Amino acid sequence: MHIGHIPLANNLFVAPMAGVTDRPFRQLCKSLGAGYAVSEMVTSRKDLWNSLKTSRRANHDGEPGPIAVQIAGTDADMMAEAALYNIDRGAEIIDINMGCPAKKVCNKWAGSALMQNEALAVEIAQAVVNACAPRNVPVTLKMRTGWCQQHKNAVTLARAFESIGIQMLTVHGRTREQGYKGAAEYDTIAAVKAAVRVPVVANGDVNSPRKAREVLALTGADAVMVGRAAQGRPWIFREIGHFLATGETLAPPLVAEVRRLLLDHLRDHYQLYGELTGVRSARKHIAWYVRALPGGEALRQHINTLDDCEAQWRAVAEYFDGLGARMDRLPTPDVAGQHAESDMGERTHEQEQH
Repeated sequence: MHIGHIPLANNLFVAPMAGVTDRPFRQLCKSLGAGYAVSEMVTSRKDLWNSLKTSRRANHDGEPGPIAVQIAGTDADMMAEAALYNIDRGAEIIDINMGCPAKKVCNKWAGSALMQNEALAVEIAQAVVNACAPRNVPVTLKMRTGWCQQHKNAVTLARAFESIGIQMLTVHGRTREQGYKGAAEYDTIAAVKAAVRVPVVANGDVNSPRKAREVLALTGADAVMVGRAAQGRPWIFREIGHFLATGETLAPPLVAEVRRLLLDHLRDHYQLYGELTGVRSARKHIAWYVRALPGGEALRQHINTLDDCEAQWRAVAEYFDGLGARMDRLPTPDVAGQHAESDMGERTHEQEQH
């Protein structure tokens, strides 16, 4: 699969999630079988580009390519300038956010709110494509099925976006009105795929290898994008890839491997965020890893009392040492229960977006 002229390792994508898909998490998912990962949303507001939050989101040090950065905003010229700013900092693909349902974003008429103003949505996409074309940087776009159940316009917009040079479309199978509630639907994604020639990516409720195969079959999509189900379970990409290739389900990972993955992830996380922010922002990642494991809740409560990275790291190491003495592999995940918990986590991150 390609995005424009850029080849991808496979068709398993990591969804951009605010407060989650930073560089350490993207690198981890790529090492475990994801073929593509998009950064957290970067604002088009120039006055915020030098902020610590934005500089961290624009950090791609040592990240394997292709480097994809998602930008958000409501002004076509500002979005074009933001695209060039991120290209100068290493972006090889620019993704336009028209899918975020967060109130903070939609109240400013960005994210999925743009689907209510089709003319402005197309104007923004055109401006970004025009800015990126001289740099030979493909532009992609993520959207929802529409603003609400009565106004699903993804197909109309998809045709318009393709006509102006957007080179890949990702569709989350919910309206903005739904947020992350209820079940994703795939008929609209299938309709978008039938309406355009550019690659289409299916997003929404892909939480297991079997669900990934089902969604690909239902939609005819070229790729699937996994978001909430990868939180605390980044090896899901390896599991999906193996199942799609062989029809066989991989055994859960070894406790020793998960211990190593998480401890290495924490070191990378602390390095990016520093002591004060790192120890606090790592808590959610640790909680996701251990939420379904014996003693996981006790560990979560304990790490919430720690304000020192080294103490947090040691607590996690000791927990997995004890778990490894009890079992060789993680228990088989309860996909339904995990997805419900993950849904709560996603709504929390929604509030972290600027």
